[in-house]
Amino acid sequence: MHLKNKRTLLFITAFTFLLLAFNSPQLPEKLQKKVNAAISYAYGTESFKLSGITSDVIPPKDYVFKIKTDDTVTGYAYVGQANSMKNVFDYVVFINKDLSIKKTKVLIYREDHGRQIGAQRWLKQFIGLSINKKPVYGENVDAISGATISAKSMTIAVKNVLKTIQKLNNKKLL
Repeated sequence: MHLKNKRTLLFITAFTFLLLAFNSPQLPEKLQKKVNAAISYAYGTESFKLSGITSDVIPPKDYVFKIKTDDTVTGYAYVGQANSMKNVFDYVVFINKDLSIKKTKVLIYREDHGRQIGAQRWLKQFIGLSINKKPVYGENVDAISGATISAKSMTIAVKNVLKTIQKLNNKKLL
């Protein structure tokens, strides 16, 4: 390979790396609309900005965003997927600045059975949990008859969200 070709290849590689490193994570459009609506409802405002957080501690296919109102961090949104019986469902967990859970919401559920986990009556069990008080299915999180797999999966997902938030906080990324 000629020197000119090596330089060109090096430039393209470096430019691509920079684009990936500074590019904020992007949700699919349908999911982004649901997240925006959930943020508006949870925080009582239509005026907010999302700023993506990237780190190797965030699992693939999961997203973490700072929620800002008037250039002040209001909280964080963690968007992920969890397993249901035959498919996956999308959820969001809103985290307060003190790293406790403000609210959880199932955004897209793709099964005919187990939809009960999307009920706010069940999801409110997660409010207030934090890195110091994690969810445990059957102890501080109630079981749901007919939605056992999804309920366990959501509980594990929230526990993992809190672990990831703790790691991001330890890395001073929050």
